[in-house]
Amino acid sequence: MIRRTATPAVLLVAGLALAGCSGSDSKGDDPKKEKDPTAAAVAVAREYQQAANALDWRRACELSTKALRRGTVDQCAARNVGPETATPSAPASESPTETASPPTYADGSTPNALPSKSTEPGPDRASTGPVTTEGAPVKVPASAGHPAGYGVLLTYTVTWPDDTSTARKALRLVQEGDAWKVDQREDVQDGDMGHGDPATAALSGG
Repeated sequence: MIRRTATPAVLLVAGLALAGCSGSDSKGDDPKKEKDPTAAAVAVAREYQQAANALDWRRACELSTKALRRGTVDQCAARNVGPETATPSAPASESPTETASPPTYADGSTPNALPSKSTEPGPDRASTGPVTTEGAPVKVPASAGHPAGYGVLLTYTVTWPDDTSTARKALRLVQEGDAWKVDQREDVQDGDMGHGDPATAALSGG
């Protein structure tokens, strides 16, 4: 019986074939993955809302599109800060005093002064919790002067001394140049939450 041995050329071809298969398997196990293009959009949305909650309107305006800013960053920040919103002081004649003016009797005497009602002053504004993302970003079509982009649904808590609630905001993110910017912001109403896609429902009407 004649035993045939493989020639060096045959061995070389077989080795290359095995190497090719090995390389293919390795590539299949570790495919090249592209970064999620919406990850940066979500990061910008959260930073924008955190800045707005902190009343850092300069940063919020920097993260806004030209259309949303409606002017320069300085003009946008000044417009959002606006005039003082504190309750104006009451006229002197209406200002509360530590004591209520007592009546005067016919003989000129007066009863002991009665203390007026006063309440502890509360904070000027509520405190807000961390901004979190609810669900994945969704593609939103162009509408009402806004280009197509991604809708991001954000939530955070709003706390007053005697009340805590959850606020929801929908932000439209679009690319302006090579950066993601906020082009639209809307409050998410309870009715929007009844939809399968509350971010799109809120952004479609604004």
